[in-house]
Parts: sequence; structure tokens; C-alpha cells
Amino acid sequence: MHTEILIRELNFKATRSSGAGGQHVNKTSSKIELSFDLENSLAVSENEKELLKTKLLSKLTKENVLILFCEETRSQHRNKELAIKRFLALIKTNLIRPKIRRKTKPSKGAIKRRVETKKRTSVKKALRKKPKLD
Repeated sequence: MHTEILIRELNFKATRSSGAGGQHVNKTSSKIELSFDLENSLAVSENEKELLKTKLLSKLTKENVLILFCEETRSQHRNKELAIKRFLALIKTNLIRPKIRRKTKPSKGAIKRRVETKKRTSVKKALRKKPKLD
């Protein structure tokens, strides 16, 4: 994955932020919409694309475009920086392949210790009962 090429492939669109804020919100476009076309990206290899498609399935559109929004600050430039940071973090975390789980058996000593503790606790609980008078 090449971050410089990735950042060049990003598309940005500035729109007006939602919510309260008075006249400033009504006249400035500080909300940033970041879009990234995963299908036509040159910075990501084919294997990485497949991995990202499976992991980011809920965040991708039907055309495999990732869209992120940022409207935290009143500055368009700061929102753009935040959106890029979020995007890169999202890509990096989802490119990590999970470790393959290998089945293991508990050792004979561990099995023996477990059975012994179970016996001890059952004896302890049995001693709490009232004795039977026959």
C-alpha cells in the first residue's frame, strides 16, 4: 500500500455542515466528503482489494466506493486533514490479516489439575449440607 498514491486518488467534496450554528453555517462549506474508489485504485494490490472488500463490506457502496464525512471543526482544511487521517487509519487496520488459529489440546497435567480442583470444590460444597440422620 502506497500512502502518497492513495492520497492522490482521494476525491473531496465540500458541503454545508448540518445542525445549529447560526449564519456562519448557512454560508460556509466546511463539511468534507471523502470518496475513494477501491475498484480502480492503483495504490492497492489485488489481494489487498479483496481483503478490504470483505472487511469494509458495510461501508462500501455497490460500486465499491468508500465514503467518509467529517464536519467536526469550522475549518474546511482541518476537516480535510481529519478525514484523510481517519481514512488512512481505516485502511491500515483493515489490511491486517488475522492469525490462523491452530487447535491445541490441554496438557495431561492441566487436565489433572482441573479434575482435582473440581473434586475439592465438590467436597467443600458437600460439607456445607446438613448431615443425614438415618
